[in-house]
Amino acid sequence: MKKRLVAGLVAGLAVVLAAPAYADVTIAVAGPMTGSNAVVGAQMRHGAEQAVEDINAAGGINGEKVVLKIADDACDPKQAVNVANQLAGDGVAFVAGHYCSGSSIPASAVYAEEDIIQISPGSTNPVFTDKRAGPTIFRVCGRDDQQGAVAGAYIAQNFKDKKVAILHDKSAYGKGIADETLKALKDAGGKETLYEAITAGEKDYSALVSKLKQSGVDVVYLGGYHTEGGLIVRQMREQGLNAVLIGGDALANNDFLAITGKGGEGSLFTFAPDQRKLPTAAGVVEKFKAKNFDPEGYTLYTYATVQIYAAAAAAAKSTETEPVLAELNKQTFKTVVGDVKFDPKGDPTVAGYVFYEFKNGGYAQKD
Repeated sequence: MKKRLVAGLVAGLAVVLAAPAYADVTIAVAGPMTGSNAVVGAQMRHGAEQAVEDINAAGGINGEKVVLKIADDACDPKQAVNVANQLAGDGVAFVAGHYCSGSSIPASAVYAEEDIIQISPGSTNPVFTDKRAGPTIFRVCGRDDQQGAVAGAYIAQNFKDKKVAILHDKSAYGKGIADETLKALKDAGGKETLYEAITAGEKDYSALVSKLKQSGVDVVYLGGYHTEGGLIVRQMREQGLNAVLIGGDALANNDFLAITGKGGEGSLFTFAPDQRKLPTAAGVVEKFKAKNFDPEGYTLYTYATVQIYAAAAAAAKSTETEPVLAELNKQTFKTVVGDVKFDPKGDPTVAGYVFYEFKNGGYAQKD
């Protein structure tokens, strides 16, 4: 493994001169701070900022202050690679990110090459760890083959003999989870009426909705993000199509209903059990509430990534990659989202996926 020279010649001169040197620990959170998924970027930023605030209040990492950089990839793969290269040039020790799998996968190649530890709070595509760029790459969330299995089985059981459309937005996340859901649906004896790709970023899905209506679909499964999901639901309702929209974890924010209005109520999505209700998260949740911020979605997952890195660095008594990596591979970490231990791929031991429903102006876990 290539050694990272964090301080370079300046640090070497400091040693020669026998001057005590204490460098800040620079880390970053990288995600969609702008663009259609900026609401998730805000979750990630808040989660990382609160974690850094709490760690510094407790004395930092090995007595050194943690400094946080905010990096915007806009969920664009090319921009994500540029961000990763910029962060490597800035000498960051750790990156909490990215969110979109299509960003995390190419960016991870840069982090692996530069010996930077990356822990994604929200990239769920199996390829991220199945074809892991290097041993410094981890995630704290589940995988699309896990939630796709839950979604496909649920559709087969609860919408038996109904017409199901499978849509995806061509992204690594969207197509990946749509295909996993379809596989599970077929394994359970179901089948799709339509399988269609959509273009993310479009505003007018009326032609698609007309096709869905003409096919008489009862259920629309979307592999994609909340903005497109919200627009499709709104335009379905405008054309009188009352099909149920079902999606993955990318729908886990209230901005979805801001797009759909009341027509979005009854829509479903898969996500982990509500982390905000865990005893391990209670104190941190109160801090967010005091700041009038609801730590929904990937807020607490991002907080947990920073927690894990700090705990590993403290145990290693170093922020150098190799000793921190050794701790990441052997410890079980106590975090706001529960105990996390990484398997040899860099995947975590996490709670299974459950269903949520949008209702009463928000969303709640289904019984």
